[in-house]
Amino acid sequence: MNCENINPYDDRREKGEQVKDMFDSIAPAYDFMNRAMTLGIDRRWRSIAIGMLDNRTYDHILDIATGTADLAILMAHRLDPIDVTGVDLSEKMLAKGRRKVEEEDLTDTVRLSQADCMQLPFPDETFDLVTCAFGVRNFEHLLAGYREMYRVLRPGGSLCIIELSTPTSKVVRPFYNLYTRHIIPTLGRAVSSDRRAYTYLPESIAAVPQGAEMTALMERAGFTDCTFRPLTFGVCTVYIAGKN
Repeated sequence: MNCENINPYDDRREKGEQVKDMFDSIAPAYDFMNRAMTLGIDRRWRSIAIGMLDNRTYDHILDIATGTADLAILMAHRLDPIDVTGVDLSEKMLAKGRRKVEEEDLTDTVRLSQADCMQLPFPDETFDLVTCAFGVRNFEHLLAGYREMYRVLRPGGSLCIIELSTPTSKVVRPFYNLYTRHIIPTLGRAVSSDRRAYTYLPESIAAVPQGAEMTALMERAGFTDCTFRPLTFGVCTVYIAGKN
């Protein structure tokens, strides 16, 4: 099943609108659930992904589906850019992110705004680095999303995608299925008022392309030197690509 056909809610609205409403709904519990679902390992995944980037200067960075700005803040600290622009569909997620940016004293570097990844409000070849953490499986049209990332990336720039994935190990997978299909939805229902959101999560992970299938999609969008690295028994994958 294609992740583009997996929707947060069972209605006729476009996926982008449903995703926006879902993240608006779960914004108050989002950071807690991120830490709880991953046992805090999501922080390490972001750190590893940044470490996988080429040792070069990234003055202007775009973080798509920035959410509450965890990756944007990390890049501002680690990569010493001139600016990091974070965009997201959900204004309530961005509001939480802005508070975190202020707490980190990064308001001169990190700027967050509401935007649709399918129609980014930036000129061609604006950014040296484009990132997206745990967001591409929510795209309404994944190839179109990658083409937008390609459009706004400068030649010589880098793309970094962090996405949840399904372990292929026959030993790990039964435990993973138990955790994602039963424990996470139960925890989500206890913490969030949105009963559907944390059922949608494992469904979208199961349907998103991963590994070579994902890098092939990036290549179709125009990216080169596409590589991937599974992390933590394959429950997360980091993808790195470039633009000639």
